[in-house]
Amino acid sequence: MALSPSSNADRDALLALKEWVAEDPYGALNSWNESLHFCSWEGVSCSRRHVNRVAALNLGGRQLGGSLPPHIGNLTFLRVILLQNNVFGGRIPQEIGRLLRLEYLNLSGNVLEGEIPNNLSRCLNLRSINLMRNHLVGKVPYDLSNLASGNLINFSVSNNNLIGNIPSWLGNFSSLQFISMEKNNLKGNIPNELGKLKKLKLLQLSQNSLSGKVPPTIYNITSLLYLSLAVNQLHGTIPADIGQTLPNLLGLYMEYNNFTGPMPLSFPNASGLEQLELTDNSFRGTLPLNLGSLKSLNLICLGHNPFEPQDLRFLTSLYNCSSLQGLDVGDSNLRGGLPSSIGNLSSTFQMLSAGDNQISGAIPSGIGNLISLTWLALDRNSLEGEIPASIAKLTMLQNLWLLGNRISGSIPSSIGNMTQLRKLYLDSNYLNGSLPRSVGNCKNLQLLILSHNFLSGVIPKEIASLPSISISFNLDHNSFTGPLPVDVGNMCSVTEFDISNNRLEGAIPSTLGNCQALVRLSMTNNLFNGSIPPKFSTLKGLEVLDLSRNNLSGKIPSYLENFNQLQNLNLSFNNFEGEVPDGGIFRNASLVSLVGNPKLCGGAQALGLHPCATNSSKPKHKFLAIKVLIPACIAFCAFIAFVLIVLYRNKKPETRNSSSLGEEPFKKISYTELHKATNGFSTVNLIGEGSYGLVYKGVLDPEGSLVAVKVLKLKQKGASKSFMAECRAWRDIRHRHLIKIITVCSSIDSKGSDFKALVYEYMPNGNLEQWLHHNTNELPQQGCLSFLQRLNIAIGVASAMEYLHHQCQTLIIHGDLKPSNVLIDADMNARVGDLGLSKFLANGPQSASQGQTSTHGNTRGTVGYVAPEYGINAKVSSSGDVYSFGILLLEMLTEKRPTDSIFQGEMTLHKHAKMAMPERVGEIVARSLQLQLEDDNHDNNNAIISKECLVAAMCIGIACSLESPHNRMDMKNVTAKLRAIREKLLVLEFQKHIT
Repeated sequence: MALSPSSNADRDALLALKEWVAEDPYGALNSWNESLHFCSWEGVSCSRRHVNRVAALNLGGRQLGGSLPPHIGNLTFLRVILLQNNVFGGRIPQEIGRLLRLEYLNLSGNVLEGEIPNNLSRCLNLRSINLMRNHLVGKVPYDLSNLASGNLINFSVSNNNLIGNIPSWLGNFSSLQFISMEKNNLKGNIPNELGKLKKLKLLQLSQNSLSGKVPPTIYNITSLLYLSLAVNQLHGTIPADIGQTLPNLLGLYMEYNNFTGPMPLSFPNASGLEQLELTDNSFRGTLPLNLGSLKSLNLICLGHNPFEPQDLRFLTSLYNCSSLQGLDVGDSNLRGGLPSSIGNLSSTFQMLSAGDNQISGAIPSGIGNLISLTWLALDRNSLEGEIPASIAKLTMLQNLWLLGNRISGSIPSSIGNMTQLRKLYLDSNYLNGSLPRSVGNCKNLQLLILSHNFLSGVIPKEIASLPSISISFNLDHNSFTGPLPVDVGNMCSVTEFDISNNRLEGAIPSTLGNCQALVRLSMTNNLFNGSIPPKFSTLKGLEVLDLSRNNLSGKIPSYLENFNQLQNLNLSFNNFEGEVPDGGIFRNASLVSLVGNPKLCGGAQALGLHPCATNSSKPKHKFLAIKVLIPACIAFCAFIAFVLIVLYRNKKPETRNSSSLGEEPFKKISYTELHKATNGFSTVNLIGEGSYGLVYKGVLDPEGSLVAVKVLKLKQKGASKSFMAECRAWRDIRHRHLIKIITVCSSIDSKGSDFKALVYEYMPNGNLEQWLHHNTNELPQQGCLSFLQRLNIAIGVASAMEYLHHQCQTLIIHGDLKPSNVLIDADMNARVGDLGLSKFLANGPQSASQGQTSTHGNTRGTVGYVAPEYGINAKVSSSGDVYSFGILLLEMLTEKRPTDSIFQGEMTLHKHAKMAMPERVGEIVARSLQLQLEDDNHDNNNAIISKECLVAAMCIGIACSLESPHNRMDMKNVTAKLRAIREKLLVLEFQKHIT
């Protein structure tokens, strides 16, 4: 059949679109050729009324890359455009305004740039505009106010870089049901006109810079299901009658603002309320006692508000919340004793966070009834008495935080029944007696901290040999006696080992040399004797080694010179003798302490030791002269070369690439301001510690905004270089999945010492390490991460790395990608941070993939995440980051660290995943993902799709972590493929929801 001229125009427009597509990894457009009528092409639907005219274009999730051609405006009968979750870049063509019949426009999840076309206003029939998750800039065009006010149902532009105010004219669209504008740079007030939208179900304005009060009219939209205003600078009070005016509310998210006043008592009138998150505001008064009538309530987060002192009746009021799974009332000024009826909380109750209060009395035995608990945090209170034996009934418990109380008595032996326990914090209490051997039954234990108690007796070998302990084994400041068990060598994955300030004796077991993952080893102030074992030569990852105040003797091993990571070596007050090595760390006297060893001699002059006695002879003097003069000459030549380079650069300032702070674009801040913001760098505000710095939570005045302050440990080798690297890296980059730097400080502290700090936006949900391995009580945690949440986080990290590798003017290699450097914002999105080890590559077609030799010496990173080729040379490349991402993705899916104890010999996380593919993938993924697969088994189709998505994600991790860098994927393809998996999973979730 011959085509009409108008039909030819449609076909030509489609072929133009195909020409503008540069990437088609799944061959979605293969059918777009002359062998088929264009109405039969994949993703193309033609109108039934208007023959051979294209009515719908549905190519969502095909990972198509390229640009949208202006020819799309020739498809004048188009009613539906669904191009979401592809890799289309460039601008949205103005010609799209010629599509006068257009009803549904979905371009979300691409990399589109530029402004929203004002010509969209001509598409008067538009019912849904979805431009979320792009790189759009500018303001929302005023011309869109000319759209038909009775048609528009959905207006979603979240996750872009839009500026300006929220348009007040949105209030004229009486049919609007969904408004999503979160995660932009919008400012100003929330328009009062939005209160006219009587059909509105969703209002998402979180993570902007909105200020002022919430208009009272918003609280009168009775149709509202979800109201999200979190992470802004909003203030004012919540109306006392919010429960009556918003009776259909399911979720209220107002955390991290400046709301004040009392908590409303009318919430129970919104009988379907499921989630209430008001953390980190300035609410006063008392916690409401009537929330217990909300049967659907599953999460309550009210912590970190300056409530009036109150008893724990609030806790007892929740006994009727049969769906309650999580409660965060930490730092809420709670007082009094825990009620004996605490065990009456929901049988599904999983998380109780009540730390940093003034709770007193004993822990009631009824707590053992909360059999579903996985997280119990009662830390930093005034609890007394003994740990009840009934706590052993909590067989699902993974995290127990009781530190910083006044708990006494012995550790109950029944604690060994808690076989799922991963982290046990009992430090800073008054515990006494011996350490029960039964703790050795906790085969999943990753962290054991019992420091600052009165425990005594020997350290049981059953505990000292736990191979699962990978984070910390800390018995500091107790009264343990006897020798250290030789079985300690089985703890081969531990990174921190601290048995200091006890009465341990005998020789140091050489088996400690098996613990090659050790970063910090402290055995100070004991009674150990003998020499440092030769097998310690394998501990090359050590950053801190403290063997001071013992009875050790012999020579200081020369292999310590080769410990390149070592930043603090303390061998003081022992009986060491002989010549001190003069290489490596021994060249920096500020990092080494050898006092109290009178028989030592030689070494670097700065150590202040007397010269070693020698038999003087003329040849030896000649050798000594050569040994001293040659390095001196080399140093003098290097100095002259340095001066010449500086003079040359001063002559050509326009070509300099200086990293001096004087050329930084960041606004400076003083040491005094940071000291005040962090309450004097109080340990209460300490939220993290890395190799080069301590991270504090702070509040910057006068804005009152929450920030994270990274204070550099300038005495650590490489800290200053890390500071300069971060300053240079953050200077010209900006991406929604990179942590935002606010300012820097380079000054002197109150003691006159150098002080350097970086100030970032505060991430309320900690980092990915904590979510995967539950390493903190600071998280407003709702349980384990779902598969969809893990995918979203992985996509965020991948898009950030794609930006660094392919979109920056100067290509950047991160160099240290790992879970602890992936921050999680309030909406569970990833923000990549810590560019302290980043490298810059010259632009060019091969610079990113082939790399270049680092100008800072050997590339450093973290064991397990560093690409294998970095062990051969110092070349950095984007492929190294891809490898790290692959390992990170596999860790996210399996919750197994690459340094897990199960990976022995040639077995690695990569091989572990590859061997399970595809049939046994359900056996190696995280337990929560296994449960999700089991839930989907009720519908065979759902189960197949879920497993396919898991297998696809695992394949990406495997492909990224291949041994050969040339065979790895690049981050563009990684991001695209992950988005395709998410699209498939979202369709499945939607189908499950509607059925």
